[in-house]
Amino acid sequence: MLKRLIPLIILALGIAGFMALRLTRPEPVPVEAQERSWPVEALPVSLGEHVPLLPLFGEVVAPDMVDLVAPITARVAARPVSDGQRVSQGELLVALDEDELLSPLRQAEAEVGDLKAQVENERIRHENNRRVLTQERDILASANRQLERSRSLAGRNLASQADVDAARDTVARAQLNVSARDSAIAEFPSRLASLKARLARAQVIQENAQRDLKRGRIHAPFDGRVTRVQVAPGDEVAAQASLLSLYPVGELEIRARIPQRFQAELESALDAGTPLIAVGEEGVQHFILERLAGESDPIGIEAIFSVQGQAHGLRPGAMVTVQLRRPPVANALAVPYGALHGDDLIYRINDDNRLERQRVKRLGETHRRGGERWLLVRAESLAEGGRVMSTHLPNAVQGLRVEVANDEGPNP
Repeated sequence: MLKRLIPLIILALGIAGFMALRLTRPEPVPVEAQERSWPVEALPVSLGEHVPLLPLFGEVVAPDMVDLVAPITARVAARPVSDGQRVSQGELLVALDEDELLSPLRQAEAEVGDLKAQVENERIRHENNRRVLTQERDILASANRQLERSRSLAGRNLASQADVDAARDTVARAQLNVSARDSAIAEFPSRLASLKARLARAQVIQENAQRDLKRGRIHAPFDGRVTRVQVAPGDEVAAQASLLSLYPVGELEIRARIPQRFQAELESALDAGTPLIAVGEEGVQHFILERLAGESDPIGIEAIFSVQGQAHGLRPGAMVTVQLRRPPVANALAVPYGALHGDDLIYRINDDNRLERQRVKRLGETHRRGGERWLLVRAESLAEGGRVMSTHLPNAVQGLRVEVANDEGPNP
């Protein structure tokens, strides 16, 4: 019997111990809910005048590049320059074979000489025709008198009809000679004009040949750099075939595409005479905006910059990156790109360290010391001395509590 009660006694003692421990346990401390704060960096609001920069990608062009061509078909006798070489004005670039250049000139000179001789012969022939015409008219008058005498004699049966016919034939031949001579004299002005026209044409050909002879030795029209060399000594080139090109080093331009939204601003600055400077990547080369292209498209308009100072390292066809200094803007705030949420939203930090959404207008970008790119913005509600969040917080919302990790000094 006792053996049956022992398990029950043990179970009862266990239940009693559990209840005693439960009744004597300490009461838990109540947990209070705390709001989480997010660590961020803040930037003091410092409004001022800034020069926004517009990054552009442009191409170096040589607007005054000249393409030198061969005047006639000829062989290249000499080419003392090479691609990329700098030359001075008047320096020999290419010389064509002189014998091949002289051949057309000699032919033209011979043609001119022949036509001058024909003109002189025509004048002599005309003077001779005028003198002979007087004689032939006298002969015609004499033949007419002889015809009248023959008719008179024939009427008195003193001459035969054959004599009359012979006299009539003589008159006809004399009349024919006079008519032919009159016609030759009348045609003299037109024949002379034709010969003079042919002579003038031949003289033009001669002048062209003389000019081609001079152009057979091609000299640099200005100080520049040689490029696009397409011939070598001994080459046979056709008329108007390209030989080489030359461009003035000091007159290079940069052509860059500017977005359409900046066109009105830049045109106004140019009309007002405000100098707009662009700086190269290294900050060494400077370019000035001279004008905008005459045509535009929906993407933008082409801006044309001139090179200021020496064009070291620039070659036509090269692509360069420049920063155009746009007209200054007032009451602007420079913030890092990380401070921007979306396209036009930043967050202001109020006195309770809570975020307040702020819409801003993007004005461009600027560079801090060290080349870091910051964004220029403007908003009416941004006040001097306030704070904006410079950290990009993906879960940023209106009223979110933050903890400012550090306050940066005034932004430049």
